[in-house]
Amino acid sequence: MALLLAQAVDAVKREDFKTCEQSAFCLRHRQFAEGIAETAQQPGLVGSDQPLRSASPYSVVPGSVRLDRHTLLALVEHKDDGVPLKFELTFLAGGTVRVRAQEEAPLAPRFDDTQRHTLRDEGSALPYASPESLQLSSTTANGAVVHTVNFTGEAAASSVRITEQPWSLTYLRNDKPVVQLNSKGFFKFEHLRKRPDGDDAGSADGEWEETFRTWTDSKPRGPESFGLDISFVGFEHVYGIPEHTSPLSLKPTRGGDKGGYDQPYRLYNLDVFEYEIDNPMALYGSIPLMLAHSAEATVGVLWLNAAETWVDVAHEKSSFIGSFFRRGSAGGEPTVSTHWISESGVLDVFLFPGPSVADTYRQYAAIVEQTPLPRDFALGYHQSRWNYLDEADVLTINDKMHEHDIPYDVVWLDIEHTDGKRYFTWDGAKFPNPVAMQERLGRDGHRVVTVVDPHVKRDTSYSVWSEANERGFFARTKDGSSLQGWCWPGDSSWVDLFNPDAAAWFSELYHLDRYNGSTRNLFIWNDMNEPAIFNGPEITMDKDALHDGGWEHRDVHNLYGMLYHKAAADGLRTRESPSLRPFVLSRSYFAGSQRYGAVWTGDNTADWEHLRASVPMVLSNNVAGMHFVGADVGGFFGNPDATLLTRWYQLGIWYPFFRAHAHIDTKRREPWLLGEPYLTHIREAVRERYRLLPYWYTLFREASLTGMPIARPMWMEFPAEKGLFAEDRAFMVGPAIMVVPVTDSDAMLPVDVVFPQQENWYDLHTHELYVGPARRQFSVGLADTLVFARGGSIVPTRERHRRSTALMRRDPFTLYVYVGRAGTAAGKLYVDDGESYGYASGAFIERDLSFANATLVSRPSARTAAGAAAAQASFAASMSGIRVERVVVVGLRNPLTQATVREGGEERTIDLHCGGSQVDAECVVRDPAVRIGGDWEIALA
Repeated sequence: MALLLAQAVDAVKREDFKTCEQSAFCLRHRQFAEGIAETAQQPGLVGSDQPLRSASPYSVVPGSVRLDRHTLLALVEHKDDGVPLKFELTFLAGGTVRVRAQEEAPLAPRFDDTQRHTLRDEGSALPYASPESLQLSSTTANGAVVHTVNFTGEAAASSVRITEQPWSLTYLRNDKPVVQLNSKGFFKFEHLRKRPDGDDAGSADGEWEETFRTWTDSKPRGPESFGLDISFVGFEHVYGIPEHTSPLSLKPTRGGDKGGYDQPYRLYNLDVFEYEIDNPMALYGSIPLMLAHSAEATVGVLWLNAAETWVDVAHEKSSFIGSFFRRGSAGGEPTVSTHWISESGVLDVFLFPGPSVADTYRQYAAIVEQTPLPRDFALGYHQSRWNYLDEADVLTINDKMHEHDIPYDVVWLDIEHTDGKRYFTWDGAKFPNPVAMQERLGRDGHRVVTVVDPHVKRDTSYSVWSEANERGFFARTKDGSSLQGWCWPGDSSWVDLFNPDAAAWFSELYHLDRYNGSTRNLFIWNDMNEPAIFNGPEITMDKDALHDGGWEHRDVHNLYGMLYHKAAADGLRTRESPSLRPFVLSRSYFAGSQRYGAVWTGDNTADWEHLRASVPMVLSNNVAGMHFVGADVGGFFGNPDATLLTRWYQLGIWYPFFRAHAHIDTKRREPWLLGEPYLTHIREAVRERYRLLPYWYTLFREASLTGMPIARPMWMEFPAEKGLFAEDRAFMVGPAIMVVPVTDSDAMLPVDVVFPQQENWYDLHTHELYVGPARRQFSVGLADTLVFARGGSIVPTRERHRRSTALMRRDPFTLYVYVGRAGTAAGKLYVDDGESYGYASGAFIERDLSFANATLVSRPSARTAAGAAAAQASFAASMSGIRVERVVVVGLRNPLTQATVREGGEERTIDLHCGGSQVDAECVVRDPAVRIGGDWEIALA
């Protein structure tokens, strides 16, 4: 363990982790693609809508294509092996197309449960297209047979074309190709087969056995990988597939592009000490969702596979003879070509045609449940380090926060709070009365989070281990014995969460009667759940380890952390009746993890480079649907100076998940230890977060319904502005707030700010007006932050300083109206009880706020009208005493003198206080006393 701690302060040890060349299946597919590219035919005439005729050896079996209700069925064969592959193209409502492929008659079943763990309702209730909306036709031209399925009832004319020989698929909107499959001919499917004769047969290229450093992967099923090229036609930028430290707009990995990588992006959840910046290496989480964006459209692809996966990216602006990818997409348009390679399982790909950003996320949300509404306290400030020493230390943190008027919600306890790294226990000397400690914190609405890692200490006196061992709940080695490995407690075992009985048992360990010393104010942090195994290959579990059903770990690796996350969330949700929303933070994640809680970007470093990198990492996760994400404020490793730490807080309040955290060997860095002026600047930043919690909570409501990200790349809000497509320094929080973080140590350097679109922009603090489109330079002192409200927005806040979110629940609201150039503005306000599931039955208030003709209007949203009237009425009654105490209208051209309030059939006149210039006047309506749940108008005159 001491050696591992020493490693943690050094740069990442690259030799611990594979490159594509050291991963046999990745190398085989890359070499195959290079061979195909070298022999491919040259592209046809510019303007042709036919895909490149590649040298692919795979073709559709003639006569096998047929349309069965909402699914197109076909057989595809390699020209030499004669093993038919069953292809299914399923058409979903909204234009989504699902493409699946595996052997028609495999020698053994392939792992196909990724869909069960990821898709909505286990994939059984997907929104299938009506069979009547699909029309199949077939044509032959120049010897090529093409089958076309046309969609009817779509916003735009859509169709899918399948060319038989060699097979390729093109998705078209308005007869324009947008996504192509196998247009490069890189499709390769390693069908299951019997091992050839001879002890060494198939070992040379890693098909039947593979060695990495001192570990040997036995590969009892032999080669079973597959790869496919997916091209985005007319696009120059792709995003997503976290988790990596690359820029937001993904760099090329093949094709000779300057500034690109020489390795593919890797999706394989791993524990990486002090990761490097600007690198496609795998990290803690994997979400195989990629979006492509142009000024005309946004489209997406979900590659639904939980095995080790590599993704090559090529930007096709240049053509190189014999290069990895060739130019030649339809019409010769700029194209991003990608090559996806997975080790095992079935090919399962969803194509989301957009064409808008909102359309793409709506299509994704239709198949994968989105981020649910979190507990309100989870959006507050979390104070953590490895480790707070004891109960006295925890209570001192609490008292110091109060003394220095810093709001916070949660204090965190890392692995040292346990009895010898035995999770669900307490060190009796350090934490002799954890219940009393939690009750003391709870008086001011504060909570405790404890860590529960997946390694279970092998100790017959430890009830968790002995019970799991007795019931056979641990993952097994290839020989069937209980798997052992080394982690923080020493010799450890890992619960097999793929066993439903084991998962249910493990969830129950979080119940109040099983987790001694826990209360309803205790929540959970899952770390090391990739899973991390210090003496395993690549610091994780052997690929030939076995899980329930006989599946190898290679099939399920990227799912393991998500199932551990799910078990904790299920346990918290069922520990009391009626159920309350859980809060669980996880380091490892996959597509679907957003259903179970938050994640963070792992073990970052206290330097300016990692501060800058946190923005594209948070944005990439949001692009991929993992909205509730943050980075460790201050950096996990190392000791930030006071300036860096202050700047990190000023940025960290704009992460959806806001937590300060630090390594056990770092100096203590709680805000009050920095002295002035840093303490004041940090206090003001944290208070800004709390002031805007109504806006944050409303954004999470929107994300839960539509899938729209919370922290958004600039291009999402300004989809036609090409200059913003690669922007990953500035970003939007929802539609209304632009954040331009200060991420340089040199205070003399000016900061460039681009104000997009012909719109008003207001400094969030001074309300100074800037009119876009424009580029401005700002000199920033340490007290200064560059945050701007977008004209045309209405932002709800709560202005009273409290110690926690719980103490804010009955506070009144302030509405900020930032008038757009057209003299209008719009926004939403969403309120529920912040902890229960009552909102699902209609117990919420959701208002559409609009401003036009100098009048602010509140009306119920359509979602309110569609809800349960009784539950809504009851909740509205419980909130009847909560009012709007202030309205601030920013940007009126003519200062006014009074306001007329109309509510409940009554009308009253109140004073209006205006100041500032005629261009950006600020008018304040003081205490209009309108109810947040009622219909009302405030007219300025």
